[in-house]
Amino acid sequence: MVNVVRRIQEYNAGRDPQRLQLKYDSIRSDPFTFLRGTCHLFYERLPQTGLMRTAPLAWVCGDLHLENFGSYKGDNRLVYFDLNDFDESALAPVSWELVRLLTSVLIAADGSPHGADGSQLLCRSFIDAYGVALAAGKARWIERDLAQGMVGDLLNGLRGRQRVGFLNNRTVRKGKRRTLRVDGKKALPVTDKQRAKVTAFMKRFAAEQPNPDFYKVLDVARRIAGTGSLGVDRYVILVHGKGSPDGNYLLDLKQALPSSLVPHLKVAQPKWNSEAERVVTVERRCQAVSMAFLQPVTMGKIDYVLRGLQPSEDRVSLKQPRHSLAEIQQVMTVMGSLVAWSQLRSVGRQGSALADELMVFGQSKKWKRQLLEIAHGCAAQVRKDWQAYSKAYDAGAFKL
Repeated sequence: MVNVVRRIQEYNAGRDPQRLQLKYDSIRSDPFTFLRGTCHLFYERLPQTGLMRTAPLAWVCGDLHLENFGSYKGDNRLVYFDLNDFDESALAPVSWELVRLLTSVLIAADGSPHGADGSQLLCRSFIDAYGVALAAGKARWIERDLAQGMVGDLLNGLRGRQRVGFLNNRTVRKGKRRTLRVDGKKALPVTDKQRAKVTAFMKRFAAEQPNPDFYKVLDVARRIAGTGSLGVDRYVILVHGKGSPDGNYLLDLKQALPSSLVPHLKVAQPKWNSEAERVVTVERRCQAVSMAFLQPVTMGKIDYVLRGLQPSEDRVSLKQPRHSLAEIQQVMTVMGSLVAWSQLRSVGRQGSALADELMVFGQSKKWKRQLLEIAHGCAAQVRKDWQAYSKAYDAGAFKL
């Protein structure tokens, strides 16, 4: 029998205490946030029979839930809406990816005015769109000019965002100089040792780039973002960019850890040079266009992923009561298509299924009911685990 308290404590051992406490406080709030923050526990609980073993293999992001889709600027500086978190990526049966997303829908629907019938409709919308897109066998992307609803709002909002406003929100300006806004909500101060380490790393990194001055460090802070990764070594870096004060850029430097799926998979994984290489390689394969500045790097002896800073507000949130069921259903359809397209982009790579095999799976209807049944079981387990965690948290077991 799994000891929920001990497993969470063991998994998070060694993380930055200040940000880890933020994580422990956050996942106490509701089962959905708990699901986001305990990916390792989810896969430890996942059934290992039937569809969970027989579905075709694909490269998956590994932590698919409602808030791991979002808008971002690609390396071509155009705006896209796609899957955007590949920290847990692995070669796995497609059912692993799908059941986690469906579980997040069922959990997020708790207390929703749309009720159980609404959550079932949303799950079916996702599954049907995924099946249709997979059966078509052609990877596409969301057209920015045609996107509607919440997805269209995100794309248009990011496309229309002015760099000055974005910088002003994240930094403090004095004359022509900017420093990071360290507010305890999005950023925390670094020690002198951490600042020196990051600055020295960026100097070495810049020397290997076509335009070294672009990466000149102006300020460094510890970044607060996400849920599952809170406490992992992570920095936001303000660099010179195209010139101060309004041409500055913000970069995200995040430690790469092993995938939570791999210990529970009976699928041979490639021998990566580093965990950061795994994250970046799979992300490049699965996204229509990669995020700006995305690359694996090493600082000291630790692997990190470097990318342009991606604000959390650029993600779809379906927990807002103002959204109608029809609006949410439209988003679920988009998400289903995106997941299928991401898997089709990486077919036949290092053990993943061929396109024909995925297309046959998409055309079949047998797996849909099975998948929903498994997702309902997973959702019930998540709620039970959250209750066990909450009881221990309230008793002081997670006070650092």
